[in-house]
Amino acid sequence: MQILWNNYMIVGAIFLFGIGFMILLLHNNLIKKIIGMNIMDTSIFLLFVSLGYIKGKEAPIIIEGILHESGYVNPIPTGLMLTGIVVAVSVTAFMLALTIKLYEKYGTIELDEIQQLRGD
Repeated sequence: MQILWNNYMIVGAIFLFGIGFMILLLHNNLIKKIIGMNIMDTSIFLLFVSLGYIKGKEAPIIIEGILHESGYVNPIPTGLMLTGIVVAVSVTAFMLALTIKLYEKYGTIELDEIQQLRGD
């Protein structure tokens, strides 16, 4: 059952990544591009967390005595995903700040209109 569950999670993560990538490619609106990037980030987090889960093992939190090391799940993938979430939120905030500055300068957040105004 575990293999089947992991496959569903992997397929779901790939599907989410594809949705985010298509949003990123097909839309000219900067806010939509930021949302696409966030969907792609979330799919990566889902993939790594689902791959790090092992049925029958416990979180590495000692409550009632110490188990053998094989009784615990590896905490490194979860720690890396927490770090990734912090980085994703920071990058999102930076992209939104740049979008605000572009809107103040050009009066639009559509990339094709900005390129026409710049003369590219």
